[in-house]
Amino acid sequence: MRIRGLLPKLLFITLMASASCTQDEELPEVRFKRVKEAIYSSMNEWYFWNHLIPTGINIDQHTSYQSLLRSMMYTQLDEWSYITTPQEFNRAFTGQQAGHGFGIAIGLDDRLFVSFVYNESPAGKDGWQRGWEIVGVNGRPTSSYRSGNGYNLQLGPNTSDIQNTFVLKLPDGSEITRRIGKTEYQTNSVLHKEIIKIDEKQVGYWVYNSFRATRGVTPTKSVEVEDALAFFEEAQISELVIDLRYNGGGSVDVAEQIMNALIPGIHDGKLMYTNALNDSKSNLNESQNFKKTGNLELNRILFLTSRGSASASELIINCLEPYMETVIIGENTFGKPVGSFPLSRFNNTLSANDVELVPITFAIANANGKAEYFGGFSPQFLAGDDVSKNWGNQQDPRLRAALDYLQFGSVGPQARQSYKDHGWAMIDNFNGLLKEFPAY
Repeated sequence: MRIRGLLPKLLFITLMASASCTQDEELPEVRFKRVKEAIYSSMNEWYFWNHLIPTGINIDQHTSYQSLLRSMMYTQLDEWSYITTPQEFNRAFTGQQAGHGFGIAIGLDDRLFVSFVYNESPAGKDGWQRGWEIVGVNGRPTSSYRSGNGYNLQLGPNTSDIQNTFVLKLPDGSEITRRIGKTEYQTNSVLHKEIIKIDEKQVGYWVYNSFRATRGVTPTKSVEVEDALAFFEEAQISELVIDLRYNGGGSVDVAEQIMNALIPGIHDGKLMYTNALNDSKSNLNESQNFKKTGNLELNRILFLTSRGSASASELIINCLEPYMETVIIGENTFGKPVGSFPLSRFNNTLSANDVELVPITFAIANANGKAEYFGGFSPQFLAGDDVSKNWGNQQDPRLRAALDYLQFGSVGPQARQSYKDHGWAMIDNFNGLLKEFPAY
């Protein structure tokens, strides 16, 4: 979760280290030490839990930047701080990714399925769809890749020289073999949208995969989101189901864009959230109010969730809850009420060495002051994730439960009976930047 409001203000703070360098400082070992010093000082200054950083850390004992960062993290709650490059950070938050371009999830019967596919990725261009079963990978049965409660398919790094072979079972029972490579591609955050009619109600169903902004658009926003909202407005929906079950988070700018469209007009101008930095930076704490946009006037939102729903996904649930009915169907969300902004812009050493430090730097509270949900949000109604069903299939237990709730005001026992806690979700296989945007 990347915050917007702080950054313009912070840019005016003089925090930069000296930009001058001597010839000795150009030596790789000297640069390496200087970057470690910059990481150490930046963490002590900006890290949300800086008061819990262990004392006596010797930076010379660490042979990598990530090792040093890990030694300073409050790992009891922090699974999210990471180091990358400024370019990779910016690319990720505007949807530029590399790999095969699909997700995986365990089905109700413990088989492994494709959970989503990005349209412009290698898998998307090869025609892959949610609901295809992954039977084998690189000549081995999928079962041989079982790791703990989940799967490690060992697909290699996201570089253009990597190719993998998959045996896939289609919904009609036929099997196909596909060999695809990895490449860079542009993701699509809106995986599916449609209008479902229930009695006299026009129900919008929106599968939203990640909070990413459109590259080159100012102010920061998502054109995909804008188009989706226009689609629902044109249909004059009276109910909305937002499917966030594999959405690991992303940009607070885009989360605000969505919330400003969903908030009822009567609450325009009211408090959306407050954010808090560490104690030494409390003078930079600020709040954000709703600025109603568009013509949607909804009394409630239904959210379909999973353990893969994190960060900005949880933010919109938390911030809307004080003002409208929020119904959560599926399973417990991940539990990430904290966020980050990149620190290289405040430290010349990091910037000059192409190192982006992205630690947890703030927590966000809703209008009721709710900010401590590290255990995630619990669903009002448990329902299984039948990943063998494609998007919009009304036999998917989570979508079916939502539609039943809208029609009858309750959810039948079959929804709960379909639920199985696998103790694993795809998000658990990733670290760093990819934990927020997990895909293979």
